[in-house]
Amino acid sequence: MVDDGSSDQTRAIAESFAGVRVIRAADAANGTTGKCNALICGAAAARAEWLLFTDADTVHYPGSLAAAVHEAQERGVDLLSYSPEQEVASWSEQALMPVVFAELAQTFPPGRVNDPADPAAAANGQYILVRREAYEKLGGHKQVAGSVLEDVELARLFKRSGRKIWFRHGAGLVRTRMYRSFPAMLEGWTKNLALLFRHPVPLAALRMLEFFMIVGLLCAGVVLMLQRHYWPGGVFLALWLLVYVNFLARVLAAHFPWKATLMSVPGLALFSFLLLRSYIHSQVRGTVSWKGRTYLRNP
Repeated sequence: MVDDGSSDQTRAIAESFAGVRVIRAADAANGTTGKCNALICGAAAARAEWLLFTDADTVHYPGSLAAAVHEAQERGVDLLSYSPEQEVASWSEQALMPVVFAELAQTFPPGRVNDPADPAAAANGQYILVRREAYEKLGGHKQVAGSVLEDVELARLFKRSGRKIWFRHGAGLVRTRMYRSFPAMLEGWTKNLALLFRHPVPLAALRMLEFFMIVGLLCAGVVLMLQRHYWPGGVFLALWLLVYVNFLARVLAAHFPWKATLMSVPGLALFSFLLLRSYIHSQVRGTVSWKGRTYLRNP
């Protein structure tokens, strides 16, 4: 385990388990993000044939590591990444997270990512398993050291080199709760969203329009029906159903519980706001902040 300047009891807790080796991250080189620096230090200290990069907030089911190594070997890939099951507790998590992950599923469809002939590449930094030989030959995280989205850039590095990668939902293998407070979620997605999506401003406008259509068409239809204007009311409700079913089909692909899926309509507005906020911070101001550190936008 790499202790990257933790200020709580993380190190002491880790050291209380027999067999756990804890190292302290070295000072980061100029232009290297904190996470990449920690991963570089961890990889340098490891000696295994396979390296699993995972975060402190992930929960791994029994047997998941053996299953992941077996899957990587069976598929003949050098990089395997799982998108963990997402735990959501607060209202804001249940509203926003399904919308974000539904958008990610459309932007990085596994079918394209896993096709060696397709340039699309993606990985989730919460769970990336790599063959050590390939990782070291390609330069590993040192090659993406300045990237805030080091997981996606690492996947691109592997795929551009002709190495096979595999990316899928990690149901039954690993889970995580990414953010435990609204401020943490605000900071985290402000850091990432504009970097994940190629056209953040048009996408924010599109999702805000979708939000207003779902809410507006439903309200207009109900009001007209209550006023006994059945024909126009029925038209508005039919249009609402069409827009909502399309939205629901997209969100279902994100693999969230039904409660979160049904609560996700307000998440469209929150997603649009955070997407614009992320764009302003990373593209206009040119900086992103995370865990008390500030980084310049990727060139």
